[in-house]
Amino acid sequence: MENFRRTYLRLCKEGGVEPQESVLAQLQEARGATAGSRLDLSGQSLSVDTCAVLGRVFDKDTLFTELMLSDCMLTEEGAKLLLNGLCGNSTVKVLDLKGNNLRSTGAEALGKLLGRNKTLRRLVLEWNALGMWDEAFSVFCEGLASNASLTQLDLRNNQINHQGASDLCLALKRNSTLQELGQWAYVRWNNIGLLGGRSFLEALQQNRTLTHLQMAGNNIPSDTLKALEQGMDHNSDRQSTLRESRSRTQVLSKEIQNLKEEKGRQFLSLMETIDKQRDEMGRSSRTTSIHVGQLQEALNERKSVVNSLTAKLQMTEAALALSEQKKHNLGELLTRVKAERYEWRGGTRVGRRGNGEAVEEMERRCKSQQEQIFELKQELTNSTAELKLRIAQTEERLEMEKRRSKHSLEDMDNLRQKEVDHLNRHLEESERALQDRILKLEGARIQLEEELSRAKAACVTERAQAAEELGKVRAQVRLEEQQRVSGLEEKMRGLRQSRDEAQSLCSQQKQTIAELQGRSRQQGAETDGLRRRIEELQQELAGKEQEKVEEVSRVRVELQEQVGHLQAERTAQGGLKEKIAALEREMKVLASSHREAILDKESEISSLLEKLRLREADIQRMREDEAQRASFLQNAILTYVQGSPLHYSPKK
Repeated sequence: MENFRRTYLRLCKEGGVEPQESVLAQLQEARGATAGSRLDLSGQSLSVDTCAVLGRVFDKDTLFTELMLSDCMLTEEGAKLLLNGLCGNSTVKVLDLKGNNLRSTGAEALGKLLGRNKTLRRLVLEWNALGMWDEAFSVFCEGLASNASLTQLDLRNNQINHQGASDLCLALKRNSTLQELGQWAYVRWNNIGLLGGRSFLEALQQNRTLTHLQMAGNNIPSDTLKALEQGMDHNSDRQSTLRESRSRTQVLSKEIQNLKEEKGRQFLSLMETIDKQRDEMGRSSRTTSIHVGQLQEALNERKSVVNSLTAKLQMTEAALALSEQKKHNLGELLTRVKAERYEWRGGTRVGRRGNGEAVEEMERRCKSQQEQIFELKQELTNSTAELKLRIAQTEERLEMEKRRSKHSLEDMDNLRQKEVDHLNRHLEESERALQDRILKLEGARIQLEEELSRAKAACVTERAQAAEELGKVRAQVRLEEQQRVSGLEEKMRGLRQSRDEAQSLCSQQKQTIAELQGRSRQQGAETDGLRRRIEELQQELAGKEQEKVEEVSRVRVELQEQVGHLQAERTAQGGLKEKIAALEREMKVLASSHREAILDKESEISSLLEKLRLREADIQRMREDEAQRASFLQNAILTYVQGSPLHYSPKK
């Protein structure tokens, strides 16, 4: 709001225009308004310059959605400037121009506004004179025909004749968004007449969106009004049927969309389940492969252990063979030694005694070698038994590990097969459930399509019924016209019969004419006198009619003057109110300054009283000191007289 006010003041300053106080006052009252607010300038007399500035402001304004300009006494030029500015506005949706006496220029500017503005929804043009100039009103109707946003139009009391009504009907035939030409008789009190009513009746045959059109006060026959009401009822029924069909279609489309979304969600959940099962199967297969790999590694380790034991056994067997070879060599050596000993025993005693020590040494060596051979045999047997035991244990463990790995592999295969079977069964069940769900959804879709087709068929039947009713109405109108024509023909026949009778009477009365001629001559003078009297009365009536017209115009001028005086008084009152407000502000300023001065004086008085109290205290203290000094002086004089010593200690 403040930006709008600043823009208005800036443009007034740039254009050298004095801002209107009434406009500034209204902007000041609406200062707290936000986007989507309303600007009410009703009853404010807006000058041409003010209208030009407001038009420039509204061209770029995005604040107000409702603009009230009723009874603003806009001139043709001011209205044109203001409406040209509103052509580029994109936020104003309601425009009220009631009671501004807009004529040709205003109608053309309104046509331009309707042709260019794309956001205006409601336009109030009551108590204007748009229909007085046919060409200007045709421009207005062209703009109305090209408008695609207006839904309500108020054209009460605009002096629209049958030609303007036909132009308006042409616009209605082309405009499909205008829904209401008035909720409360927005085309009342014009001069549309019978031809205009028929034009509206023809327009309703093409415009299917017009639902409110009240034509009272336009000199339209009652049967035409009834036909228009029936057309409005048909449009209302058609609109309600279309709304119901749209709502049903929306509900059905939402239901179908929901079913599709649910189907998609189920499909996605099924795919997620399948993916999870696949992941689980992959994890189980990976786990199984890892376990098989571990078992294979353990088996390889056992094989390596068996191979190492086999190598040790071979080494032990080789060592055993080497020991056997050593044993055989030692046995041969022993037999040779024994043979040598036997040989030595059969020799001389001397050689026996000389070689006795060597033989004993050899025997000791044989015994030690026999002991070593026995120990080696025993160790060989022990190692052989131990190796055989280890080989048996290793074979048993290897067999157990083989059986265990075989059992574990069989268990894993069985478990995996069971999991695969379970997943397959679950997948088959899910597929069957999804197929059942899909069949149900297809059935629901078919049912919804059948309902939609039935709704469309009902809409078509209702449309056909509406067309039949419209044909009935047209037939009824034609029948009424035929009845009127037959009535007129009967009247013509009666008139002819009466003419024949009159001719017969004339032939009879010709005989009496001669008798009546004398009387007619006498009555001729009387007739001339009466004719002159009638002319005088007609002249008097014309004079009175002229006087009445002059009186009406004078009263209208007086009323306009009174309205001007009242407007001037209102502006004067506004000025007085502003002066009163300024005086009140001055009084408030003076009262505040007076209050501040009083507070200053009171503070000065309190400070002076404090100084006075301090001065009185000083005077009292000085008096006490003087009295004490006088008493001391009196005592000093007395002591001096009496000859006593003097003790003086003055008080500080």
